[in-house]
Amino acid sequence: MNRLVGLVLLLSTSVSQAASFNTLDALTQEQFKLFAENVAAATQYKGVTPPEPLGILGFDVGLSVSYTTIESDAIFDQASEGDFDVAGIALPRLTIHKGLPFGIDVGASASGAPGTDIRVLGAEIRYAIMEGNVALPAVGIRASGTVLQGVDELDMQNIGVDISISKGFLMLTPYAGLGVVRTTATPVDSDNLQEETLSQTKLFAGLNLNLALLNFTLEADKTGDHSSGSLKVGFRF
Repeated sequence: MNRLVGLVLLLSTSVSQAASFNTLDALTQEQFKLFAENVAAATQYKGVTPPEPLGILGFDVGLSVSYTTIESDAIFDQASEGDFDVAGIALPRLTIHKGLPFGIDVGASASGAPGTDIRVLGAEIRYAIMEGNVALPAVGIRASGTVLQGVDELDMQNIGVDISISKGFLMLTPYAGLGVVRTTATPVDSDNLQEETLSQTKLFAGLNLNLALLNFTLEADKTGDHSSGSLKVGFRF
Protein backbone atom coordinates (compact mmCIF):
# COMPACT_ATOMS: atom_id res chain seq x y z
CA MET A 1 0.00 0.00 0.00
CA ASN A 2 2.82 2.40 0.86
CA ARG A 3 4.37 1.83 -2.57
CA LEU A 4 1.05 2.58 -4.28
CA VAL A 5 0.59 5.78 -2.27
CA GLY A 6 4.13 6.76 -3.16
CA LEU A 7 3.39 6.19 -6.85
CA VAL A 8 0.33 8.45 -6.70
CA LEU A 9 2.35 11.21 -5.01
CA LEU A 10 5.22 10.78 -7.47
CA LEU A 11 2.86 11.16 -10.42
CA SER A 12 1.48 14.38 -8.98
CA THR A 13 4.75 16.02 -8.03
CA SER A 14 6.47 15.15 -11.30
CA VAL A 15 4.11 17.38 -13.30
CA SER A 16 3.97 20.40 -11.00
CA GLN A 17 6.39 23.14 -10.03
CA ALA A 18 6.44 26.33 -8.02
CA ALA A 19 3.84 28.73 -9.38
CA SER A 20 1.46 31.36 -8.06
CA PHE A 21 -1.36 32.96 -10.01
CA ASN A 22 -0.48 36.47 -8.87
CA THR A 23 -0.66 38.40 -12.16
CA LEU A 24 -4.25 37.86 -13.27
CA ASP A 25 -4.54 41.57 -14.07
CA ALA A 26 -2.20 40.96 -17.01
CA LEU A 27 -5.03 39.02 -18.71
CA THR A 28 -7.77 40.41 -20.92
CA GLN A 29 -11.35 39.56 -19.97
CA GLU A 30 -11.52 36.88 -22.68
CA GLN A 31 -8.22 35.39 -21.51
CA PHE A 32 -9.50 35.40 -17.93
CA LYS A 33 -12.61 33.50 -19.05
CA LEU A 34 -10.49 30.85 -20.80
CA PHE A 35 -8.19 30.63 -17.78
CA ALA A 36 -11.18 30.22 -15.43
CA GLU A 37 -12.70 27.48 -17.60
CA ASN A 38 -9.45 25.51 -17.49
CA VAL A 39 -8.97 25.93 -13.73
CA ALA A 40 -12.64 25.02 -13.17
CA ALA A 41 -12.18 21.79 -15.16
CA ALA A 42 -9.23 20.90 -12.91
CA THR A 43 -10.84 21.83 -9.59
CA GLN A 44 -14.44 20.69 -10.12
CA TYR A 45 -15.51 17.72 -8.02
CA LYS A 46 -14.04 14.36 -9.03
CA GLY A 47 -15.40 11.63 -6.77
CA VAL A 48 -13.82 8.81 -8.86
CA THR A 49 -16.43 6.24 -7.76
CA PRO A 50 -19.15 4.20 -9.47
CA PRO A 51 -22.77 5.18 -8.71
CA GLU A 52 -23.82 1.94 -7.01
CA PRO A 53 -24.64 2.82 -3.38
CA LEU A 54 -22.36 1.73 -0.55
CA GLY A 55 -25.13 0.77 1.84
CA ILE A 56 -25.53 1.84 5.43
CA LEU A 57 -22.32 0.09 6.57
CA GLY A 58 -20.26 0.96 3.50
CA PHE A 59 -17.18 3.17 3.18
CA ASP A 60 -14.97 4.25 0.28
CA VAL A 61 -11.67 5.85 1.33
CA GLY A 62 -8.92 6.62 -1.15
CA LEU A 63 -5.98 8.68 -2.27
CA SER A 64 -6.18 9.86 -5.87
CA VAL A 65 -4.43 12.12 -8.31
CA SER A 66 -6.14 13.93 -11.19
CA TYR A 67 -4.33 15.51 -14.11
CA THR A 68 -5.98 18.17 -16.28
CA THR A 69 -4.35 19.42 -19.46
CA ILE A 70 -3.69 23.12 -19.99
CA GLU A 71 -5.10 24.37 -23.29
CA SER A 72 -3.23 27.69 -23.44
CA ASP A 73 0.31 27.82 -22.04
CA ALA A 74 0.57 31.54 -22.85
CA ILE A 75 -2.44 32.45 -20.68
CA PHE A 76 -1.14 30.48 -17.69
CA ASP A 77 2.30 32.05 -18.14
CA GLN A 78 0.74 35.52 -18.04
CA ALA A 79 -1.39 34.66 -15.01
CA SER A 80 1.65 33.38 -13.07
CA GLU A 81 4.33 35.82 -14.22
CA GLY A 82 5.87 33.09 -16.37
CA ASP A 83 6.24 30.50 -13.59
CA PHE A 84 3.63 28.00 -14.74
CA ASP A 85 5.34 26.22 -17.63
CA VAL A 86 4.02 22.66 -17.27
CA ALA A 87 1.50 20.94 -19.53
CA GLY A 88 -1.20 20.38 -16.94
CA ILE A 89 -2.53 20.74 -13.40
CA ALA A 90 -2.03 17.75 -11.10
CA LEU A 91 -4.18 17.52 -7.97
CA PRO A 92 -3.57 14.78 -5.39
CA ARG A 93 -6.77 14.27 -3.42
CA LEU A 94 -7.91 12.53 -0.26
CA THR A 95 -11.52 11.33 -0.58
CA ILE A 96 -13.98 9.64 1.74
CA HIS A 97 -17.50 8.38 0.97
CA LYS A 98 -20.05 7.00 3.43
CA GLY A 99 -23.19 5.04 2.68
CA LEU A 100 -26.46 6.10 4.30
CA PRO A 101 -29.95 4.59 4.30
CA PHE A 102 -32.35 4.81 1.33
CA GLY A 103 -29.63 4.59 -1.34
CA ILE A 104 -27.92 7.85 -0.33
CA ASP A 105 -24.14 8.32 -0.23
CA VAL A 106 -22.22 11.39 0.94
CA GLY A 107 -18.61 12.25 0.23
CA ALA A 108 -15.93 14.84 0.88
CA SER A 109 -12.48 15.59 -0.54
CA ALA A 110 -9.44 17.76 0.11
CA SER A 111 -6.74 18.38 -2.48
CA GLY A 112 -3.85 20.65 -3.40
CA ALA A 113 -1.50 21.01 -6.36
CA PRO A 114 2.12 20.50 -5.23
CA GLY A 115 4.29 23.53 -5.84
CA THR A 116 1.33 25.83 -6.49
CA ASP A 117 -1.05 27.86 -4.34
CA ILE A 118 -4.09 25.82 -5.47
CA ARG A 119 -6.07 24.15 -2.68
CA VAL A 120 -9.54 22.66 -3.14
CA LEU A 121 -12.24 21.44 -0.73
CA GLY A 122 -15.21 19.49 -2.08
CA ALA A 123 -18.35 17.61 -1.08
CA GLU A 124 -21.07 15.56 -2.74
CA ILE A 125 -24.40 13.87 -2.09
CA ARG A 126 -25.68 11.11 -4.35
CA TYR A 127 -28.96 9.24 -4.59
CA ALA A 128 -29.35 5.85 -6.28
CA ILE A 129 -32.39 5.94 -8.55
CA MET A 130 -31.66 2.25 -9.15
CA GLU A 131 -29.42 0.41 -6.70
CA GLY A 132 -28.51 -2.30 -9.19
CA ASN A 133 -28.50 -6.09 -8.92
CA VAL A 134 -27.40 -9.15 -10.89
CA ALA A 135 -29.65 -8.22 -13.81
CA LEU A 136 -29.98 -4.43 -13.60
CA PRO A 137 -27.43 -1.60 -13.54
CA ALA A 138 -27.09 1.00 -10.82
CA VAL A 139 -28.11 4.55 -11.70
CA GLY A 140 -27.31 7.54 -9.49
CA ILE A 141 -27.78 11.29 -9.52
CA ARG A 142 -25.23 13.49 -7.77
CA ALA A 143 -24.94 17.08 -6.61
CA SER A 144 -21.44 18.30 -5.79
CA GLY A 145 -19.47 21.42 -5.05
CA THR A 146 -15.90 22.62 -4.64
CA VAL A 147 -14.28 25.79 -3.31
CA LEU A 148 -10.89 27.01 -4.50
CA GLN A 149 -8.59 28.22 -1.72
CA GLY A 150 -5.06 29.59 -1.50
CA VAL A 151 -5.16 31.76 -4.65
CA ASP A 152 -5.20 35.32 -3.31
CA GLU A 153 -6.28 36.93 -6.59
CA LEU A 154 -9.10 34.50 -7.42
CA ASP A 155 -12.28 33.28 -5.73
CA MET A 156 -13.85 30.27 -7.44
CA GLN A 157 -16.76 27.97 -6.63
CA ASN A 158 -17.94 25.02 -8.74
CA ILE A 159 -21.40 23.46 -8.49
CA GLY A 160 -22.02 20.23 -10.39
CA VAL A 161 -25.00 17.99 -11.14
CA ASP A 162 -24.63 14.69 -12.96
CA ILE A 163 -26.21 11.31 -13.60
CA SER A 164 -24.25 8.09 -14.02
CA ILE A 165 -24.76 4.37 -14.62
CA SER A 166 -22.70 1.32 -13.68
CA LYS A 167 -22.89 -2.47 -13.94
CA GLY A 168 -20.68 -4.77 -11.92
CA PHE A 169 -19.09 -7.92 -13.33
CA LEU A 170 -17.36 -9.91 -10.57
CA MET A 171 -14.58 -7.59 -9.32
CA LEU A 172 -14.94 -5.05 -12.15
CA THR A 173 -17.45 -2.20 -12.30
CA PRO A 174 -17.38 0.04 -15.38
CA TYR A 175 -19.37 3.27 -15.19
CA ALA A 176 -20.15 6.38 -17.21
CA GLY A 177 -22.07 9.60 -16.80
CA LEU A 178 -22.82 13.12 -17.90
CA GLY A 179 -23.61 16.39 -16.20
CA VAL A 180 -22.99 20.10 -16.03
CA VAL A 181 -20.56 22.20 -13.98
CA ARG A 182 -21.46 25.80 -13.16
CA THR A 183 -18.61 28.02 -12.02
CA THR A 184 -18.35 31.47 -10.50
CA ALA A 185 -14.86 32.96 -10.96
CA THR A 186 -14.26 36.29 -9.25
CA PRO A 187 -11.00 38.25 -9.60
CA VAL A 188 -9.99 39.80 -6.27
CA ASP A 189 -8.95 43.47 -6.13
CA SER A 190 -8.69 43.69 -9.90
CA ASP A 191 -8.98 46.98 -11.80
CA ASN A 192 -9.39 45.33 -15.22
CA LEU A 193 -11.32 42.08 -14.80
CA GLN A 194 -14.95 41.28 -14.09
CA GLU A 195 -16.58 38.19 -12.56
CA GLU A 196 -17.31 35.32 -14.94
CA THR A 197 -20.16 32.83 -14.55
CA LEU A 198 -19.44 29.71 -16.60
CA SER A 199 -21.36 26.58 -17.53
CA GLN A 200 -19.53 23.55 -18.92
CA THR A 201 -20.81 20.12 -19.92
CA LYS A 202 -19.11 17.17 -18.22
CA LEU A 203 -18.73 13.66 -19.67
CA PHE A 204 -16.94 10.96 -17.69
CA ALA A 205 -16.26 7.23 -17.66
CA GLY A 206 -14.37 4.98 -15.31
CA LEU A 207 -13.46 1.45 -14.26
CA ASN A 208 -13.45 0.27 -10.65
CA LEU A 209 -11.51 -2.86 -9.60
CA ASN A 210 -12.32 -4.02 -6.07
CA LEU A 211 -9.98 -6.68 -4.71
CA ALA A 212 -9.97 -8.30 -1.30
CA LEU A 213 -7.71 -5.67 0.26
CA LEU A 214 -7.47 -2.77 -2.18
CA ASN A 215 -9.71 -0.81 -4.50
CA PHE A 216 -8.46 0.78 -7.73
CA THR A 217 -10.34 3.25 -9.93
CA LEU A 218 -9.44 4.85 -13.23
CA GLU A 219 -11.58 7.72 -14.54
CA ALA A 220 -11.44 10.01 -17.55
CA ASP A 221 -13.56 13.13 -17.93
CA LYS A 222 -14.00 15.97 -20.36
CA THR A 223 -15.34 19.19 -18.88
CA GLY A 224 -15.98 21.75 -21.57
CA ASP A 225 -12.94 21.59 -23.83
CA HIS A 226 -10.64 20.29 -21.09
CA SER A 227 -9.63 16.67 -20.50
CA SER A 228 -8.70 15.08 -17.18
CA GLY A 229 -7.56 11.66 -16.03
CA SER A 230 -7.74 10.32 -12.48
CA LEU A 231 -6.26 7.35 -10.63
CA LYS A 232 -7.46 6.36 -7.16
CA VAL A 233 -6.14 3.74 -4.74
CA GLY A 234 -7.93 2.91 -1.50
CA PHE A 235 -10.49 0.73 0.21
CA ARG A 236 -14.16 0.16 -0.68
CA PHE A 237 -16.46 -2.06 1.32
